[in-house]
Amino acid sequence: MLTPELQSRLSPLELKARQVVEGFIAGMHKSPFYGFSVEFADHRPYHPGDDLRHVDWKAVGKSGRYYVKRFEEETNLRCHVVLDVSGSMDFRHFGALTKLQYGAYLSASLLYLMHRQRDACGLATFDETLRSFTPARSRYAHLKLLFDQLEPYTHSPEGRGAAPAATDAAEALHRLAERMPRRSLVVLVTDLFDDPARLETTLQALKHLRYRNHEGIVFHLMEKRSEADLELPDGRLMLQDLESGKRLDVAPATIRQAYRDAVESYVDRIRRTCMDAKIDYVPTDTEGEYATALLAYLNKRRRQW
Repeated sequence: MLTPELQSRLSPLELKARQVVEGFIAGMHKSPFYGFSVEFADHRPYHPGDDLRHVDWKAVGKSGRYYVKRFEEETNLRCHVVLDVSGSMDFRHFGALTKLQYGAYLSASLLYLMHRQRDACGLATFDETLRSFTPARSRYAHLKLLFDQLEPYTHSPEGRGAAPAATDAAEALHRLAERMPRRSLVVLVTDLFDDPARLETTLQALKHLRYRNHEGIVFHLMEKRSEADLELPDGRLMLQDLESGKRLDVAPATIRQAYRDAVESYVDRIRRTCMDAKIDYVPTDTEGEYATALLAYLNKRRRQW
């Protein structure tokens, strides 16, 4: 499995996404634990009563399990990846990638996997408003367009030359829910760093997606060691907000446990809201591999369609 550090040295973005997905699929074929084997674009498990003419006997010979070939009309879904491009996503401390770079690579990998399964895929980006929205299509030329839209976010903040923007996920999600008339799977890639006073409105916006009959999965990006565990030097540090520019003088050793408790409470509130709305919540460490996120997407897809 490619690590984020190795992937960051590959180019272009399409090649990176292909490397991640193909490596992930190869790992699933080799692993006895995932339980998916070859259940991808053109296969599903055999069920009693299925026409034996559609059994993939080559897959049976390789895996010892029975799979039925699926046709395009059986597999096509509408999926939209929604990427947070706000200023807070430009953070990294221990990792090789910022949260935004990691999110862009993850988004590209998800889009490539969706296209590989013949699903129609689209892309939206947001910060304090909905910055872009490209409806879902299934053509390869459309996938290339989505990669082109993601490419700038794989660069460093200095390389993009863009001023950091604040976050208002609620406003963007409400607008997005109204712009998708047909049932879709919405994949939200975000650090969920917003004004704590607006957290409830953000959670209500997630529920709005479900009210509009969309399925949802949230990949909550955090660099765990620094942002969740506060594993920073014990001396005094000056921390700066990437969106507002405000600075705070702190001594991590004196606040570490209280900080961890506050983050745990914040995350638990988000997790419970997602659970109540039947939206999958996936904490995602930006120092980790992409396999966990891709598997979570496949689990969601298998359960809902």
